[in-house]
Amino acid sequence: MSEQVIVDKIDKMERGGNLSSAIELCQSALQHDPTNPELHIRLGDLYLQKHFDIYQPKRFLDDVINHYQMALESNLDSDEIHYKLGVTFYCQGNIDKALNHLGISLEYNPKNHNACLMMAKILSKKNRISECLDYLEKSIKYGGLNASRPHHLIFSLKLRENRLFAYYHLLMSILKLPFDKEAQRETQLKHTAIKFLPVYLKGQYLEKTMRLLEAANLYSQTIEKAPGFIPLYLWLGNVYKTLGRNGEALNEYRMAIWLDPMNETAYKLLCTLFEENGDYIHAIETYQKLMGMNPNNAIYHSNVANIYYLTGDAKSAVSHYQTAIALNPNKHWTSIIAQTLGYIFHESKDNYDAAISAYQSASILNPTDIDIYLSLGSAYYDKGDFTNALNTYRLALEISPNNARIHCNLGFLLWGKGDIEEAVREYDKAISLDSNYDIAYNNLGVIYLDNLGYIEKAVENLTKAIQCNGKYALAHYNLGRALAIKGDKVEAARLLQVALNINASTHELDDMEIKMKLKELFD
Repeated sequence: MSEQVIVDKIDKMERGGNLSSAIELCQSALQHDPTNPELHIRLGDLYLQKHFDIYQPKRFLDDVINHYQMALESNLDSDEIHYKLGVTFYCQGNIDKALNHLGISLEYNPKNHNACLMMAKILSKKNRISECLDYLEKSIKYGGLNASRPHHLIFSLKLRENRLFAYYHLLMSILKLPFDKEAQRETQLKHTAIKFLPVYLKGQYLEKTMRLLEAANLYSQTIEKAPGFIPLYLWLGNVYKTLGRNGEALNEYRMAIWLDPMNETAYKLLCTLFEENGDYIHAIETYQKLMGMNPNNAIYHSNVANIYYLTGDAKSAVSHYQTAIALNPNKHWTSIIAQTLGYIFHESKDNYDAAISAYQSASILNPTDIDIYLSLGSAYYDKGDFTNALNTYRLALEISPNNARIHCNLGFLLWGKGDIEEAVREYDKAISLDSNYDIAYNNLGVIYLDNLGYIEKAVENLTKAIQCNGKYALAHYNLGRALAIKGDKVEAARLLQVALNINASTHELDDMEIKMKLKELFD
């Protein structure tokens, strides 16, 4: 049987949907001609189609790569084989090898429109949009009528920012669809996925009505029929997670990744599960894989920074927060990240200048956020720069003159400067704006106790602080001090003991300070 007859038979079997028989025939032909590059390419193509068959559970990417590489041995300068290897390595999740083979393909043939398109897809994943668009334009130029796919990708990328331009490319994508066989295949796969819409809708209904076990059974039974349809594993994993069966949820998410190593949704769900379980090591590892796929995603950098901070690695946290800020997806979001970075410098590293710089960046991005000014003023205060702290709080008051927290912070600043009368005025203002402001009552009580010697007013305000917040160790401690001065040692001792008990969980004071005060009562 001649090679052409074999190829014709393989084509006929493929068109008839009988991939298994086509693969067997191709394997048989290769036994008689094991170095035939065309047959290796053909068998690699068939295995790739088989890999994407959602009704079978196996992966065939290793077989695909093996046959393409055997074909490459006889055609080292084949741009088409390098392109095919690039696509397969991408499907396998090996982006570096994918880019390497696609680059070689374009070196041998800069007009390979499919290689241009695949480069664009990878660059779009990495959020390198400008480079991506350049490759898409080349793919359209060199693909001619066989360029439905690059038009559609431009439509997806530009829809939000330039609707007219985007819809032009959508129209061109539709018009070229009859000439682009690969686009037709992708469209057919999407239509196949629509078959599972009833399963999804029924599953969502069962989940909403809390019939979770029925939903899990529905998804499991459907997986048995279509083990290659990846969303089913994600839906089932989400149900297991809701049921608290985290180990089974983990297995489903990992199965989705095994089937599609480039599935960002599966990785994100896996990250969330690891975080909720307190498994920060695996959460960080998974975020690193996500950042490998999409290094310009600011949210990934922000999320992994949060985890690094929780694990005590402030240096790594700062690095990733800074990257997130540099990427700057939008001003409001970036201002929050800049504020978080300022907090780390302020509280964890005692780097007041860096904290001030971060808070200032946040205020530029979001000039009406009062929390930023409060943090900035606090950083100036801790640095000892009372003038700038005062100016910051006054600027905040111009934005929100009736904000109790600003008046309370301003009172603390004035108290620290020794301007007691103005401090009392600010605390009174804070309390008039928020009658349940425990901190303002406590601080005002301490001023009356330690600075002015007005014991009754001190007791009155400290009592109100405790009424507002029964778990306020510092207020109990200060009221105990005030009552000790009044001579009520029994009640003072009780309050100091309560302060000690609360402080075991709130850590507002040094325990030794409270114990020393208790000891002084009866010396």
